[in-house]
Amino acid sequence: MATWGDLATFIRQSYRVVRDSPDEIRIRISFGPDEDTEERAQVMIIQREILDQKEDWVQIATPFATVDQVDLLSVLEEIGNTIVVGGAAVMGQHVVLRHSLPLINLDINEFLDPLELVAGAAEILEQTFTGRDDY
Repeated sequence: MATWGDLATFIRQSYRVVRDSPDEIRIRISFGPDEDTEERAQVMIIQREILDQKEDWVQIATPFATVDQVDLLSVLEEIGNTIVVGGAAVMGQHVVLRHSLPLINLDINEFLDPLELVAGAAEILEQTFTGRDDY
C-alpha cells in the first residue's frame, strides 16, 4: 500500500466511515465485551499529510478530552508512562492522541497496529480523565 488512494479504499471497505473527504476519512471504532454489544467508541481521524511538499504521510488522530476537562500535566505524565505509540497534542480546544506514518512502502499491518493502539489508548485516556464517552 503506497498511495493515499489505496489506503482510503482499504479504510472504506474495512471500517464504519462517518465522514469522507478527499484528504480525510473519519471512522468509528467500537469497544465492547463482544462483537454484538457496542459499549464505547472512538472516532478516528485519518488524514493525508504532505511533508515538505513532497512526501505523502498519513496521520491518525483522535480527540479524547477538551483542554478545560483535564489537567494537561497529568495527561502527559500518563501518556509518558503508558502509551507505546502516538503523542499528545492540543488541536483547537481538544486534546488528541495522534501518530503519523509515511505512506511510501506502507504495509497494511504498519497502519493497522498503530490505528488500533491509538484508538485503544485514547479510549482509556478518555475514560480515565473524563469518565465520559464523547469521542
